[in-house]
Amino acid sequence: MTITNAPAEANDAHTVTPQARTALWASLVGTTIEWYDFFLYATAASLVFNQAFFPDQTTFVGTMLSFATFAVGFVVRPIGGFVFGHVGDRIGRKKTLALTMLLMGGATALMGVLPTAAQIGVLAPILLLLLRIVQGFALGGEWAGAVLLAVEHSPPRKRGLFGSVPQVGLALGLALGTGVFALLQVVLPDEAFLTYGWRIAFLFSIVLVIFGVVVRLKASETPAFEKVRDSDERVAVPLREVFRPPFLKSTVLGMLSRWGEGAAFNTWGVFAISYATGTLKLEKVSVLVAVTIAALLMAALLPLSGLLTDRYGAKRIYAIGIAAYAVAVFPVFALFGAKDIVLYAVAIIVVFGVIHAVFYGAQGTLYASLYPARVRYTGLSTVYQLSGVYSSGLTPLILTALIGASGSSPWLACGYLVTTAIISVVATLALKPTPLQEL
Repeated sequence: MTITNAPAEANDAHTVTPQARTALWASLVGTTIEWYDFFLYATAASLVFNQAFFPDQTTFVGTMLSFATFAVGFVVRPIGGFVFGHVGDRIGRKKTLALTMLLMGGATALMGVLPTAAQIGVLAPILLLLLRIVQGFALGGEWAGAVLLAVEHSPPRKRGLFGSVPQVGLALGLALGTGVFALLQVVLPDEAFLTYGWRIAFLFSIVLVIFGVVVRLKASETPAFEKVRDSDERVAVPLREVFRPPFLKSTVLGMLSRWGEGAAFNTWGVFAISYATGTLKLEKVSVLVAVTIAALLMAALLPLSGLLTDRYGAKRIYAIGIAAYAVAVFPVFALFGAKDIVLYAVAIIVVFGVIHAVFYGAQGTLYASLYPARVRYTGLSTVYQLSGVYSSGLTPLILTALIGASGSSPWLACGYLVTTAIISVVATLALKPTPLQEL
């Protein structure tokens, strides 16, 4: 009997069902659109918002204020994570994800019609801030749900590969955002771009969101949640559980392990754009094209990271990738200092397109393996979104302040980034995730 069943079991461990394919597609499309919306703001904060909504400030102060509103989105994300994590663990992954997308798309589209400070004065940045808060709240419930939609539908031997797919959505979303901005700046004069051109990118979100909601509603609920629901294992207050033993240690270590990744992404995907165009005086379109290429390369390599995760384990791949990022920080900023667009592009493509892909592809699966299904949505949201306040949202502000305080020298900022990586590696090695095939 054992011999007869073994091939079937092995086959089941690798077989991708039609339901799993639909869920994987829904996860990819949804995260691409959500991250397009969220990081479109980041690109605009680097290039437009400091002039459109904070025009009476110096360039440095205007940039700092623009990045401050960017950071607010990360501050609100944990609240969204707690709320939607609770909903996702109590009601289900699928419905929660459709709601987060509608909220995100609505806020982004309204930004596209928002009057500037020249038109309505101080009310303009206030409204911008409120819409950013809605964006952050919506995204707080997005990432964990998208990861779980993929991982909880995956065959046991392909957890890592499936878990890497939502991360591809982030890279594609960033590439789409920077690519659209680059295209608009090529086809429009500077004055036209600053007046109305940037709004086109935000209004384009309406089309994307309609498509994304339709795709997500076609996906089925995950088997893991259905099992929890049918066996009546749902927890009354999942958030309380993730901050209690035995999950408290995983929650704290998970948040510390995320520090390096969050700092890295918002350095290369957000801060580096402002730094290159402002401090280094590199041409804007060329910088956006370089970041877009790096993001597309990352998207292509993330599934490879997922395959490595299935082979060697999420913990090991994540730690190795973060360590490589730490080694690369100083050389990358040295290349930036040459003020040559080719060297800038090479640096950003290597550190963002290649190195970031190594650890980012393993991240979702790693954090999913820290919690059982009954509190998994809340656990993932807590680790990713609560840590995002200091690891992601504050990074552009911190780096801008450190470089400003050191007379435009980047080395103090580099030291900060390396420190975040060291903390992350140590915390990752201390984690004790559940084996992927047992999720």
